[in-house]
Amino acid sequence: MGFGRAAERTALSTDVKETRRVAVAGGGRGAGEMERYSAAFEEAADGARQQERHYQLLSALQSLVKELPSSFQQRLSYTTLSDLALALLDGTVFEIVQGLLEIQHLTEKSLYNQRLRLQNDHRVLRQALRQKHEEAQQACRPHNLPVLQAAQQRELEAVEHRIREEQRTMDEKIVLELDRKVADQQSTLEKAGVTGFYVTTNPQELTLQMNLLELIRKLQQRGCQVGKAAL
Repeated sequence: MGFGRAAERTALSTDVKETRRVAVAGGGRGAGEMERYSAAFEEAADGARQQERHYQLLSALQSLVKELPSSFQQRLSYTTLSDLALALLDGTVFEIVQGLLEIQHLTEKSLYNQRLRLQNDHRVLRQALRQKHEEAQQACRPHNLPVLQAAQQRELEAVEHRIREEQRTMDEKIVLELDRKVADQQSTLEKAGVTGFYVTTNPQELTLQMNLLELIRKLQQRGCQVGKAAL
């Protein structure tokens, strides 16, 4: 037994010397191999972190989907949710959605203010017309009053028609502008690779996309978009 151990120590000493000799002879090559090994290790570790984050996002999405109506739960399959989780991995889509929502809110606020200004203009117009008619009637001789009132009624109807047309035009403008914003959102998210998004006016598809946006928004509120920092 002692001889065997002595032989093993001799063989081990010889291997160590040989390893040192090879390392000295090929020093640059050994450093390169170490760098490649380190890079491969980091890549594997990053892949594991990505896989864990994907699992966290998918689990969170599956939990949130349960809050939706059953009719839409059926359309959000495991594959759809998994693809959505993949799109959310690096956090870019969260930033895109946040930017789109901010633009949408600014647009809605601008359109709302435009409509308020138009309503205020119409209110001022009605008040001015009413005052004009009252002053005219006070200055009118009694026997001419029926003729004056008939003319004023026609003027009032013309003004009301103008107001209705301007309101209709404004409402159409608002609808078109909001439709354009929706199409922009759909196109942007489609290009970002978010599953379920493409340019469409189909009511069912629009509702599905709204639900997907709601899922993303709720994930943002839960802080899932920064969860990768903890991994």
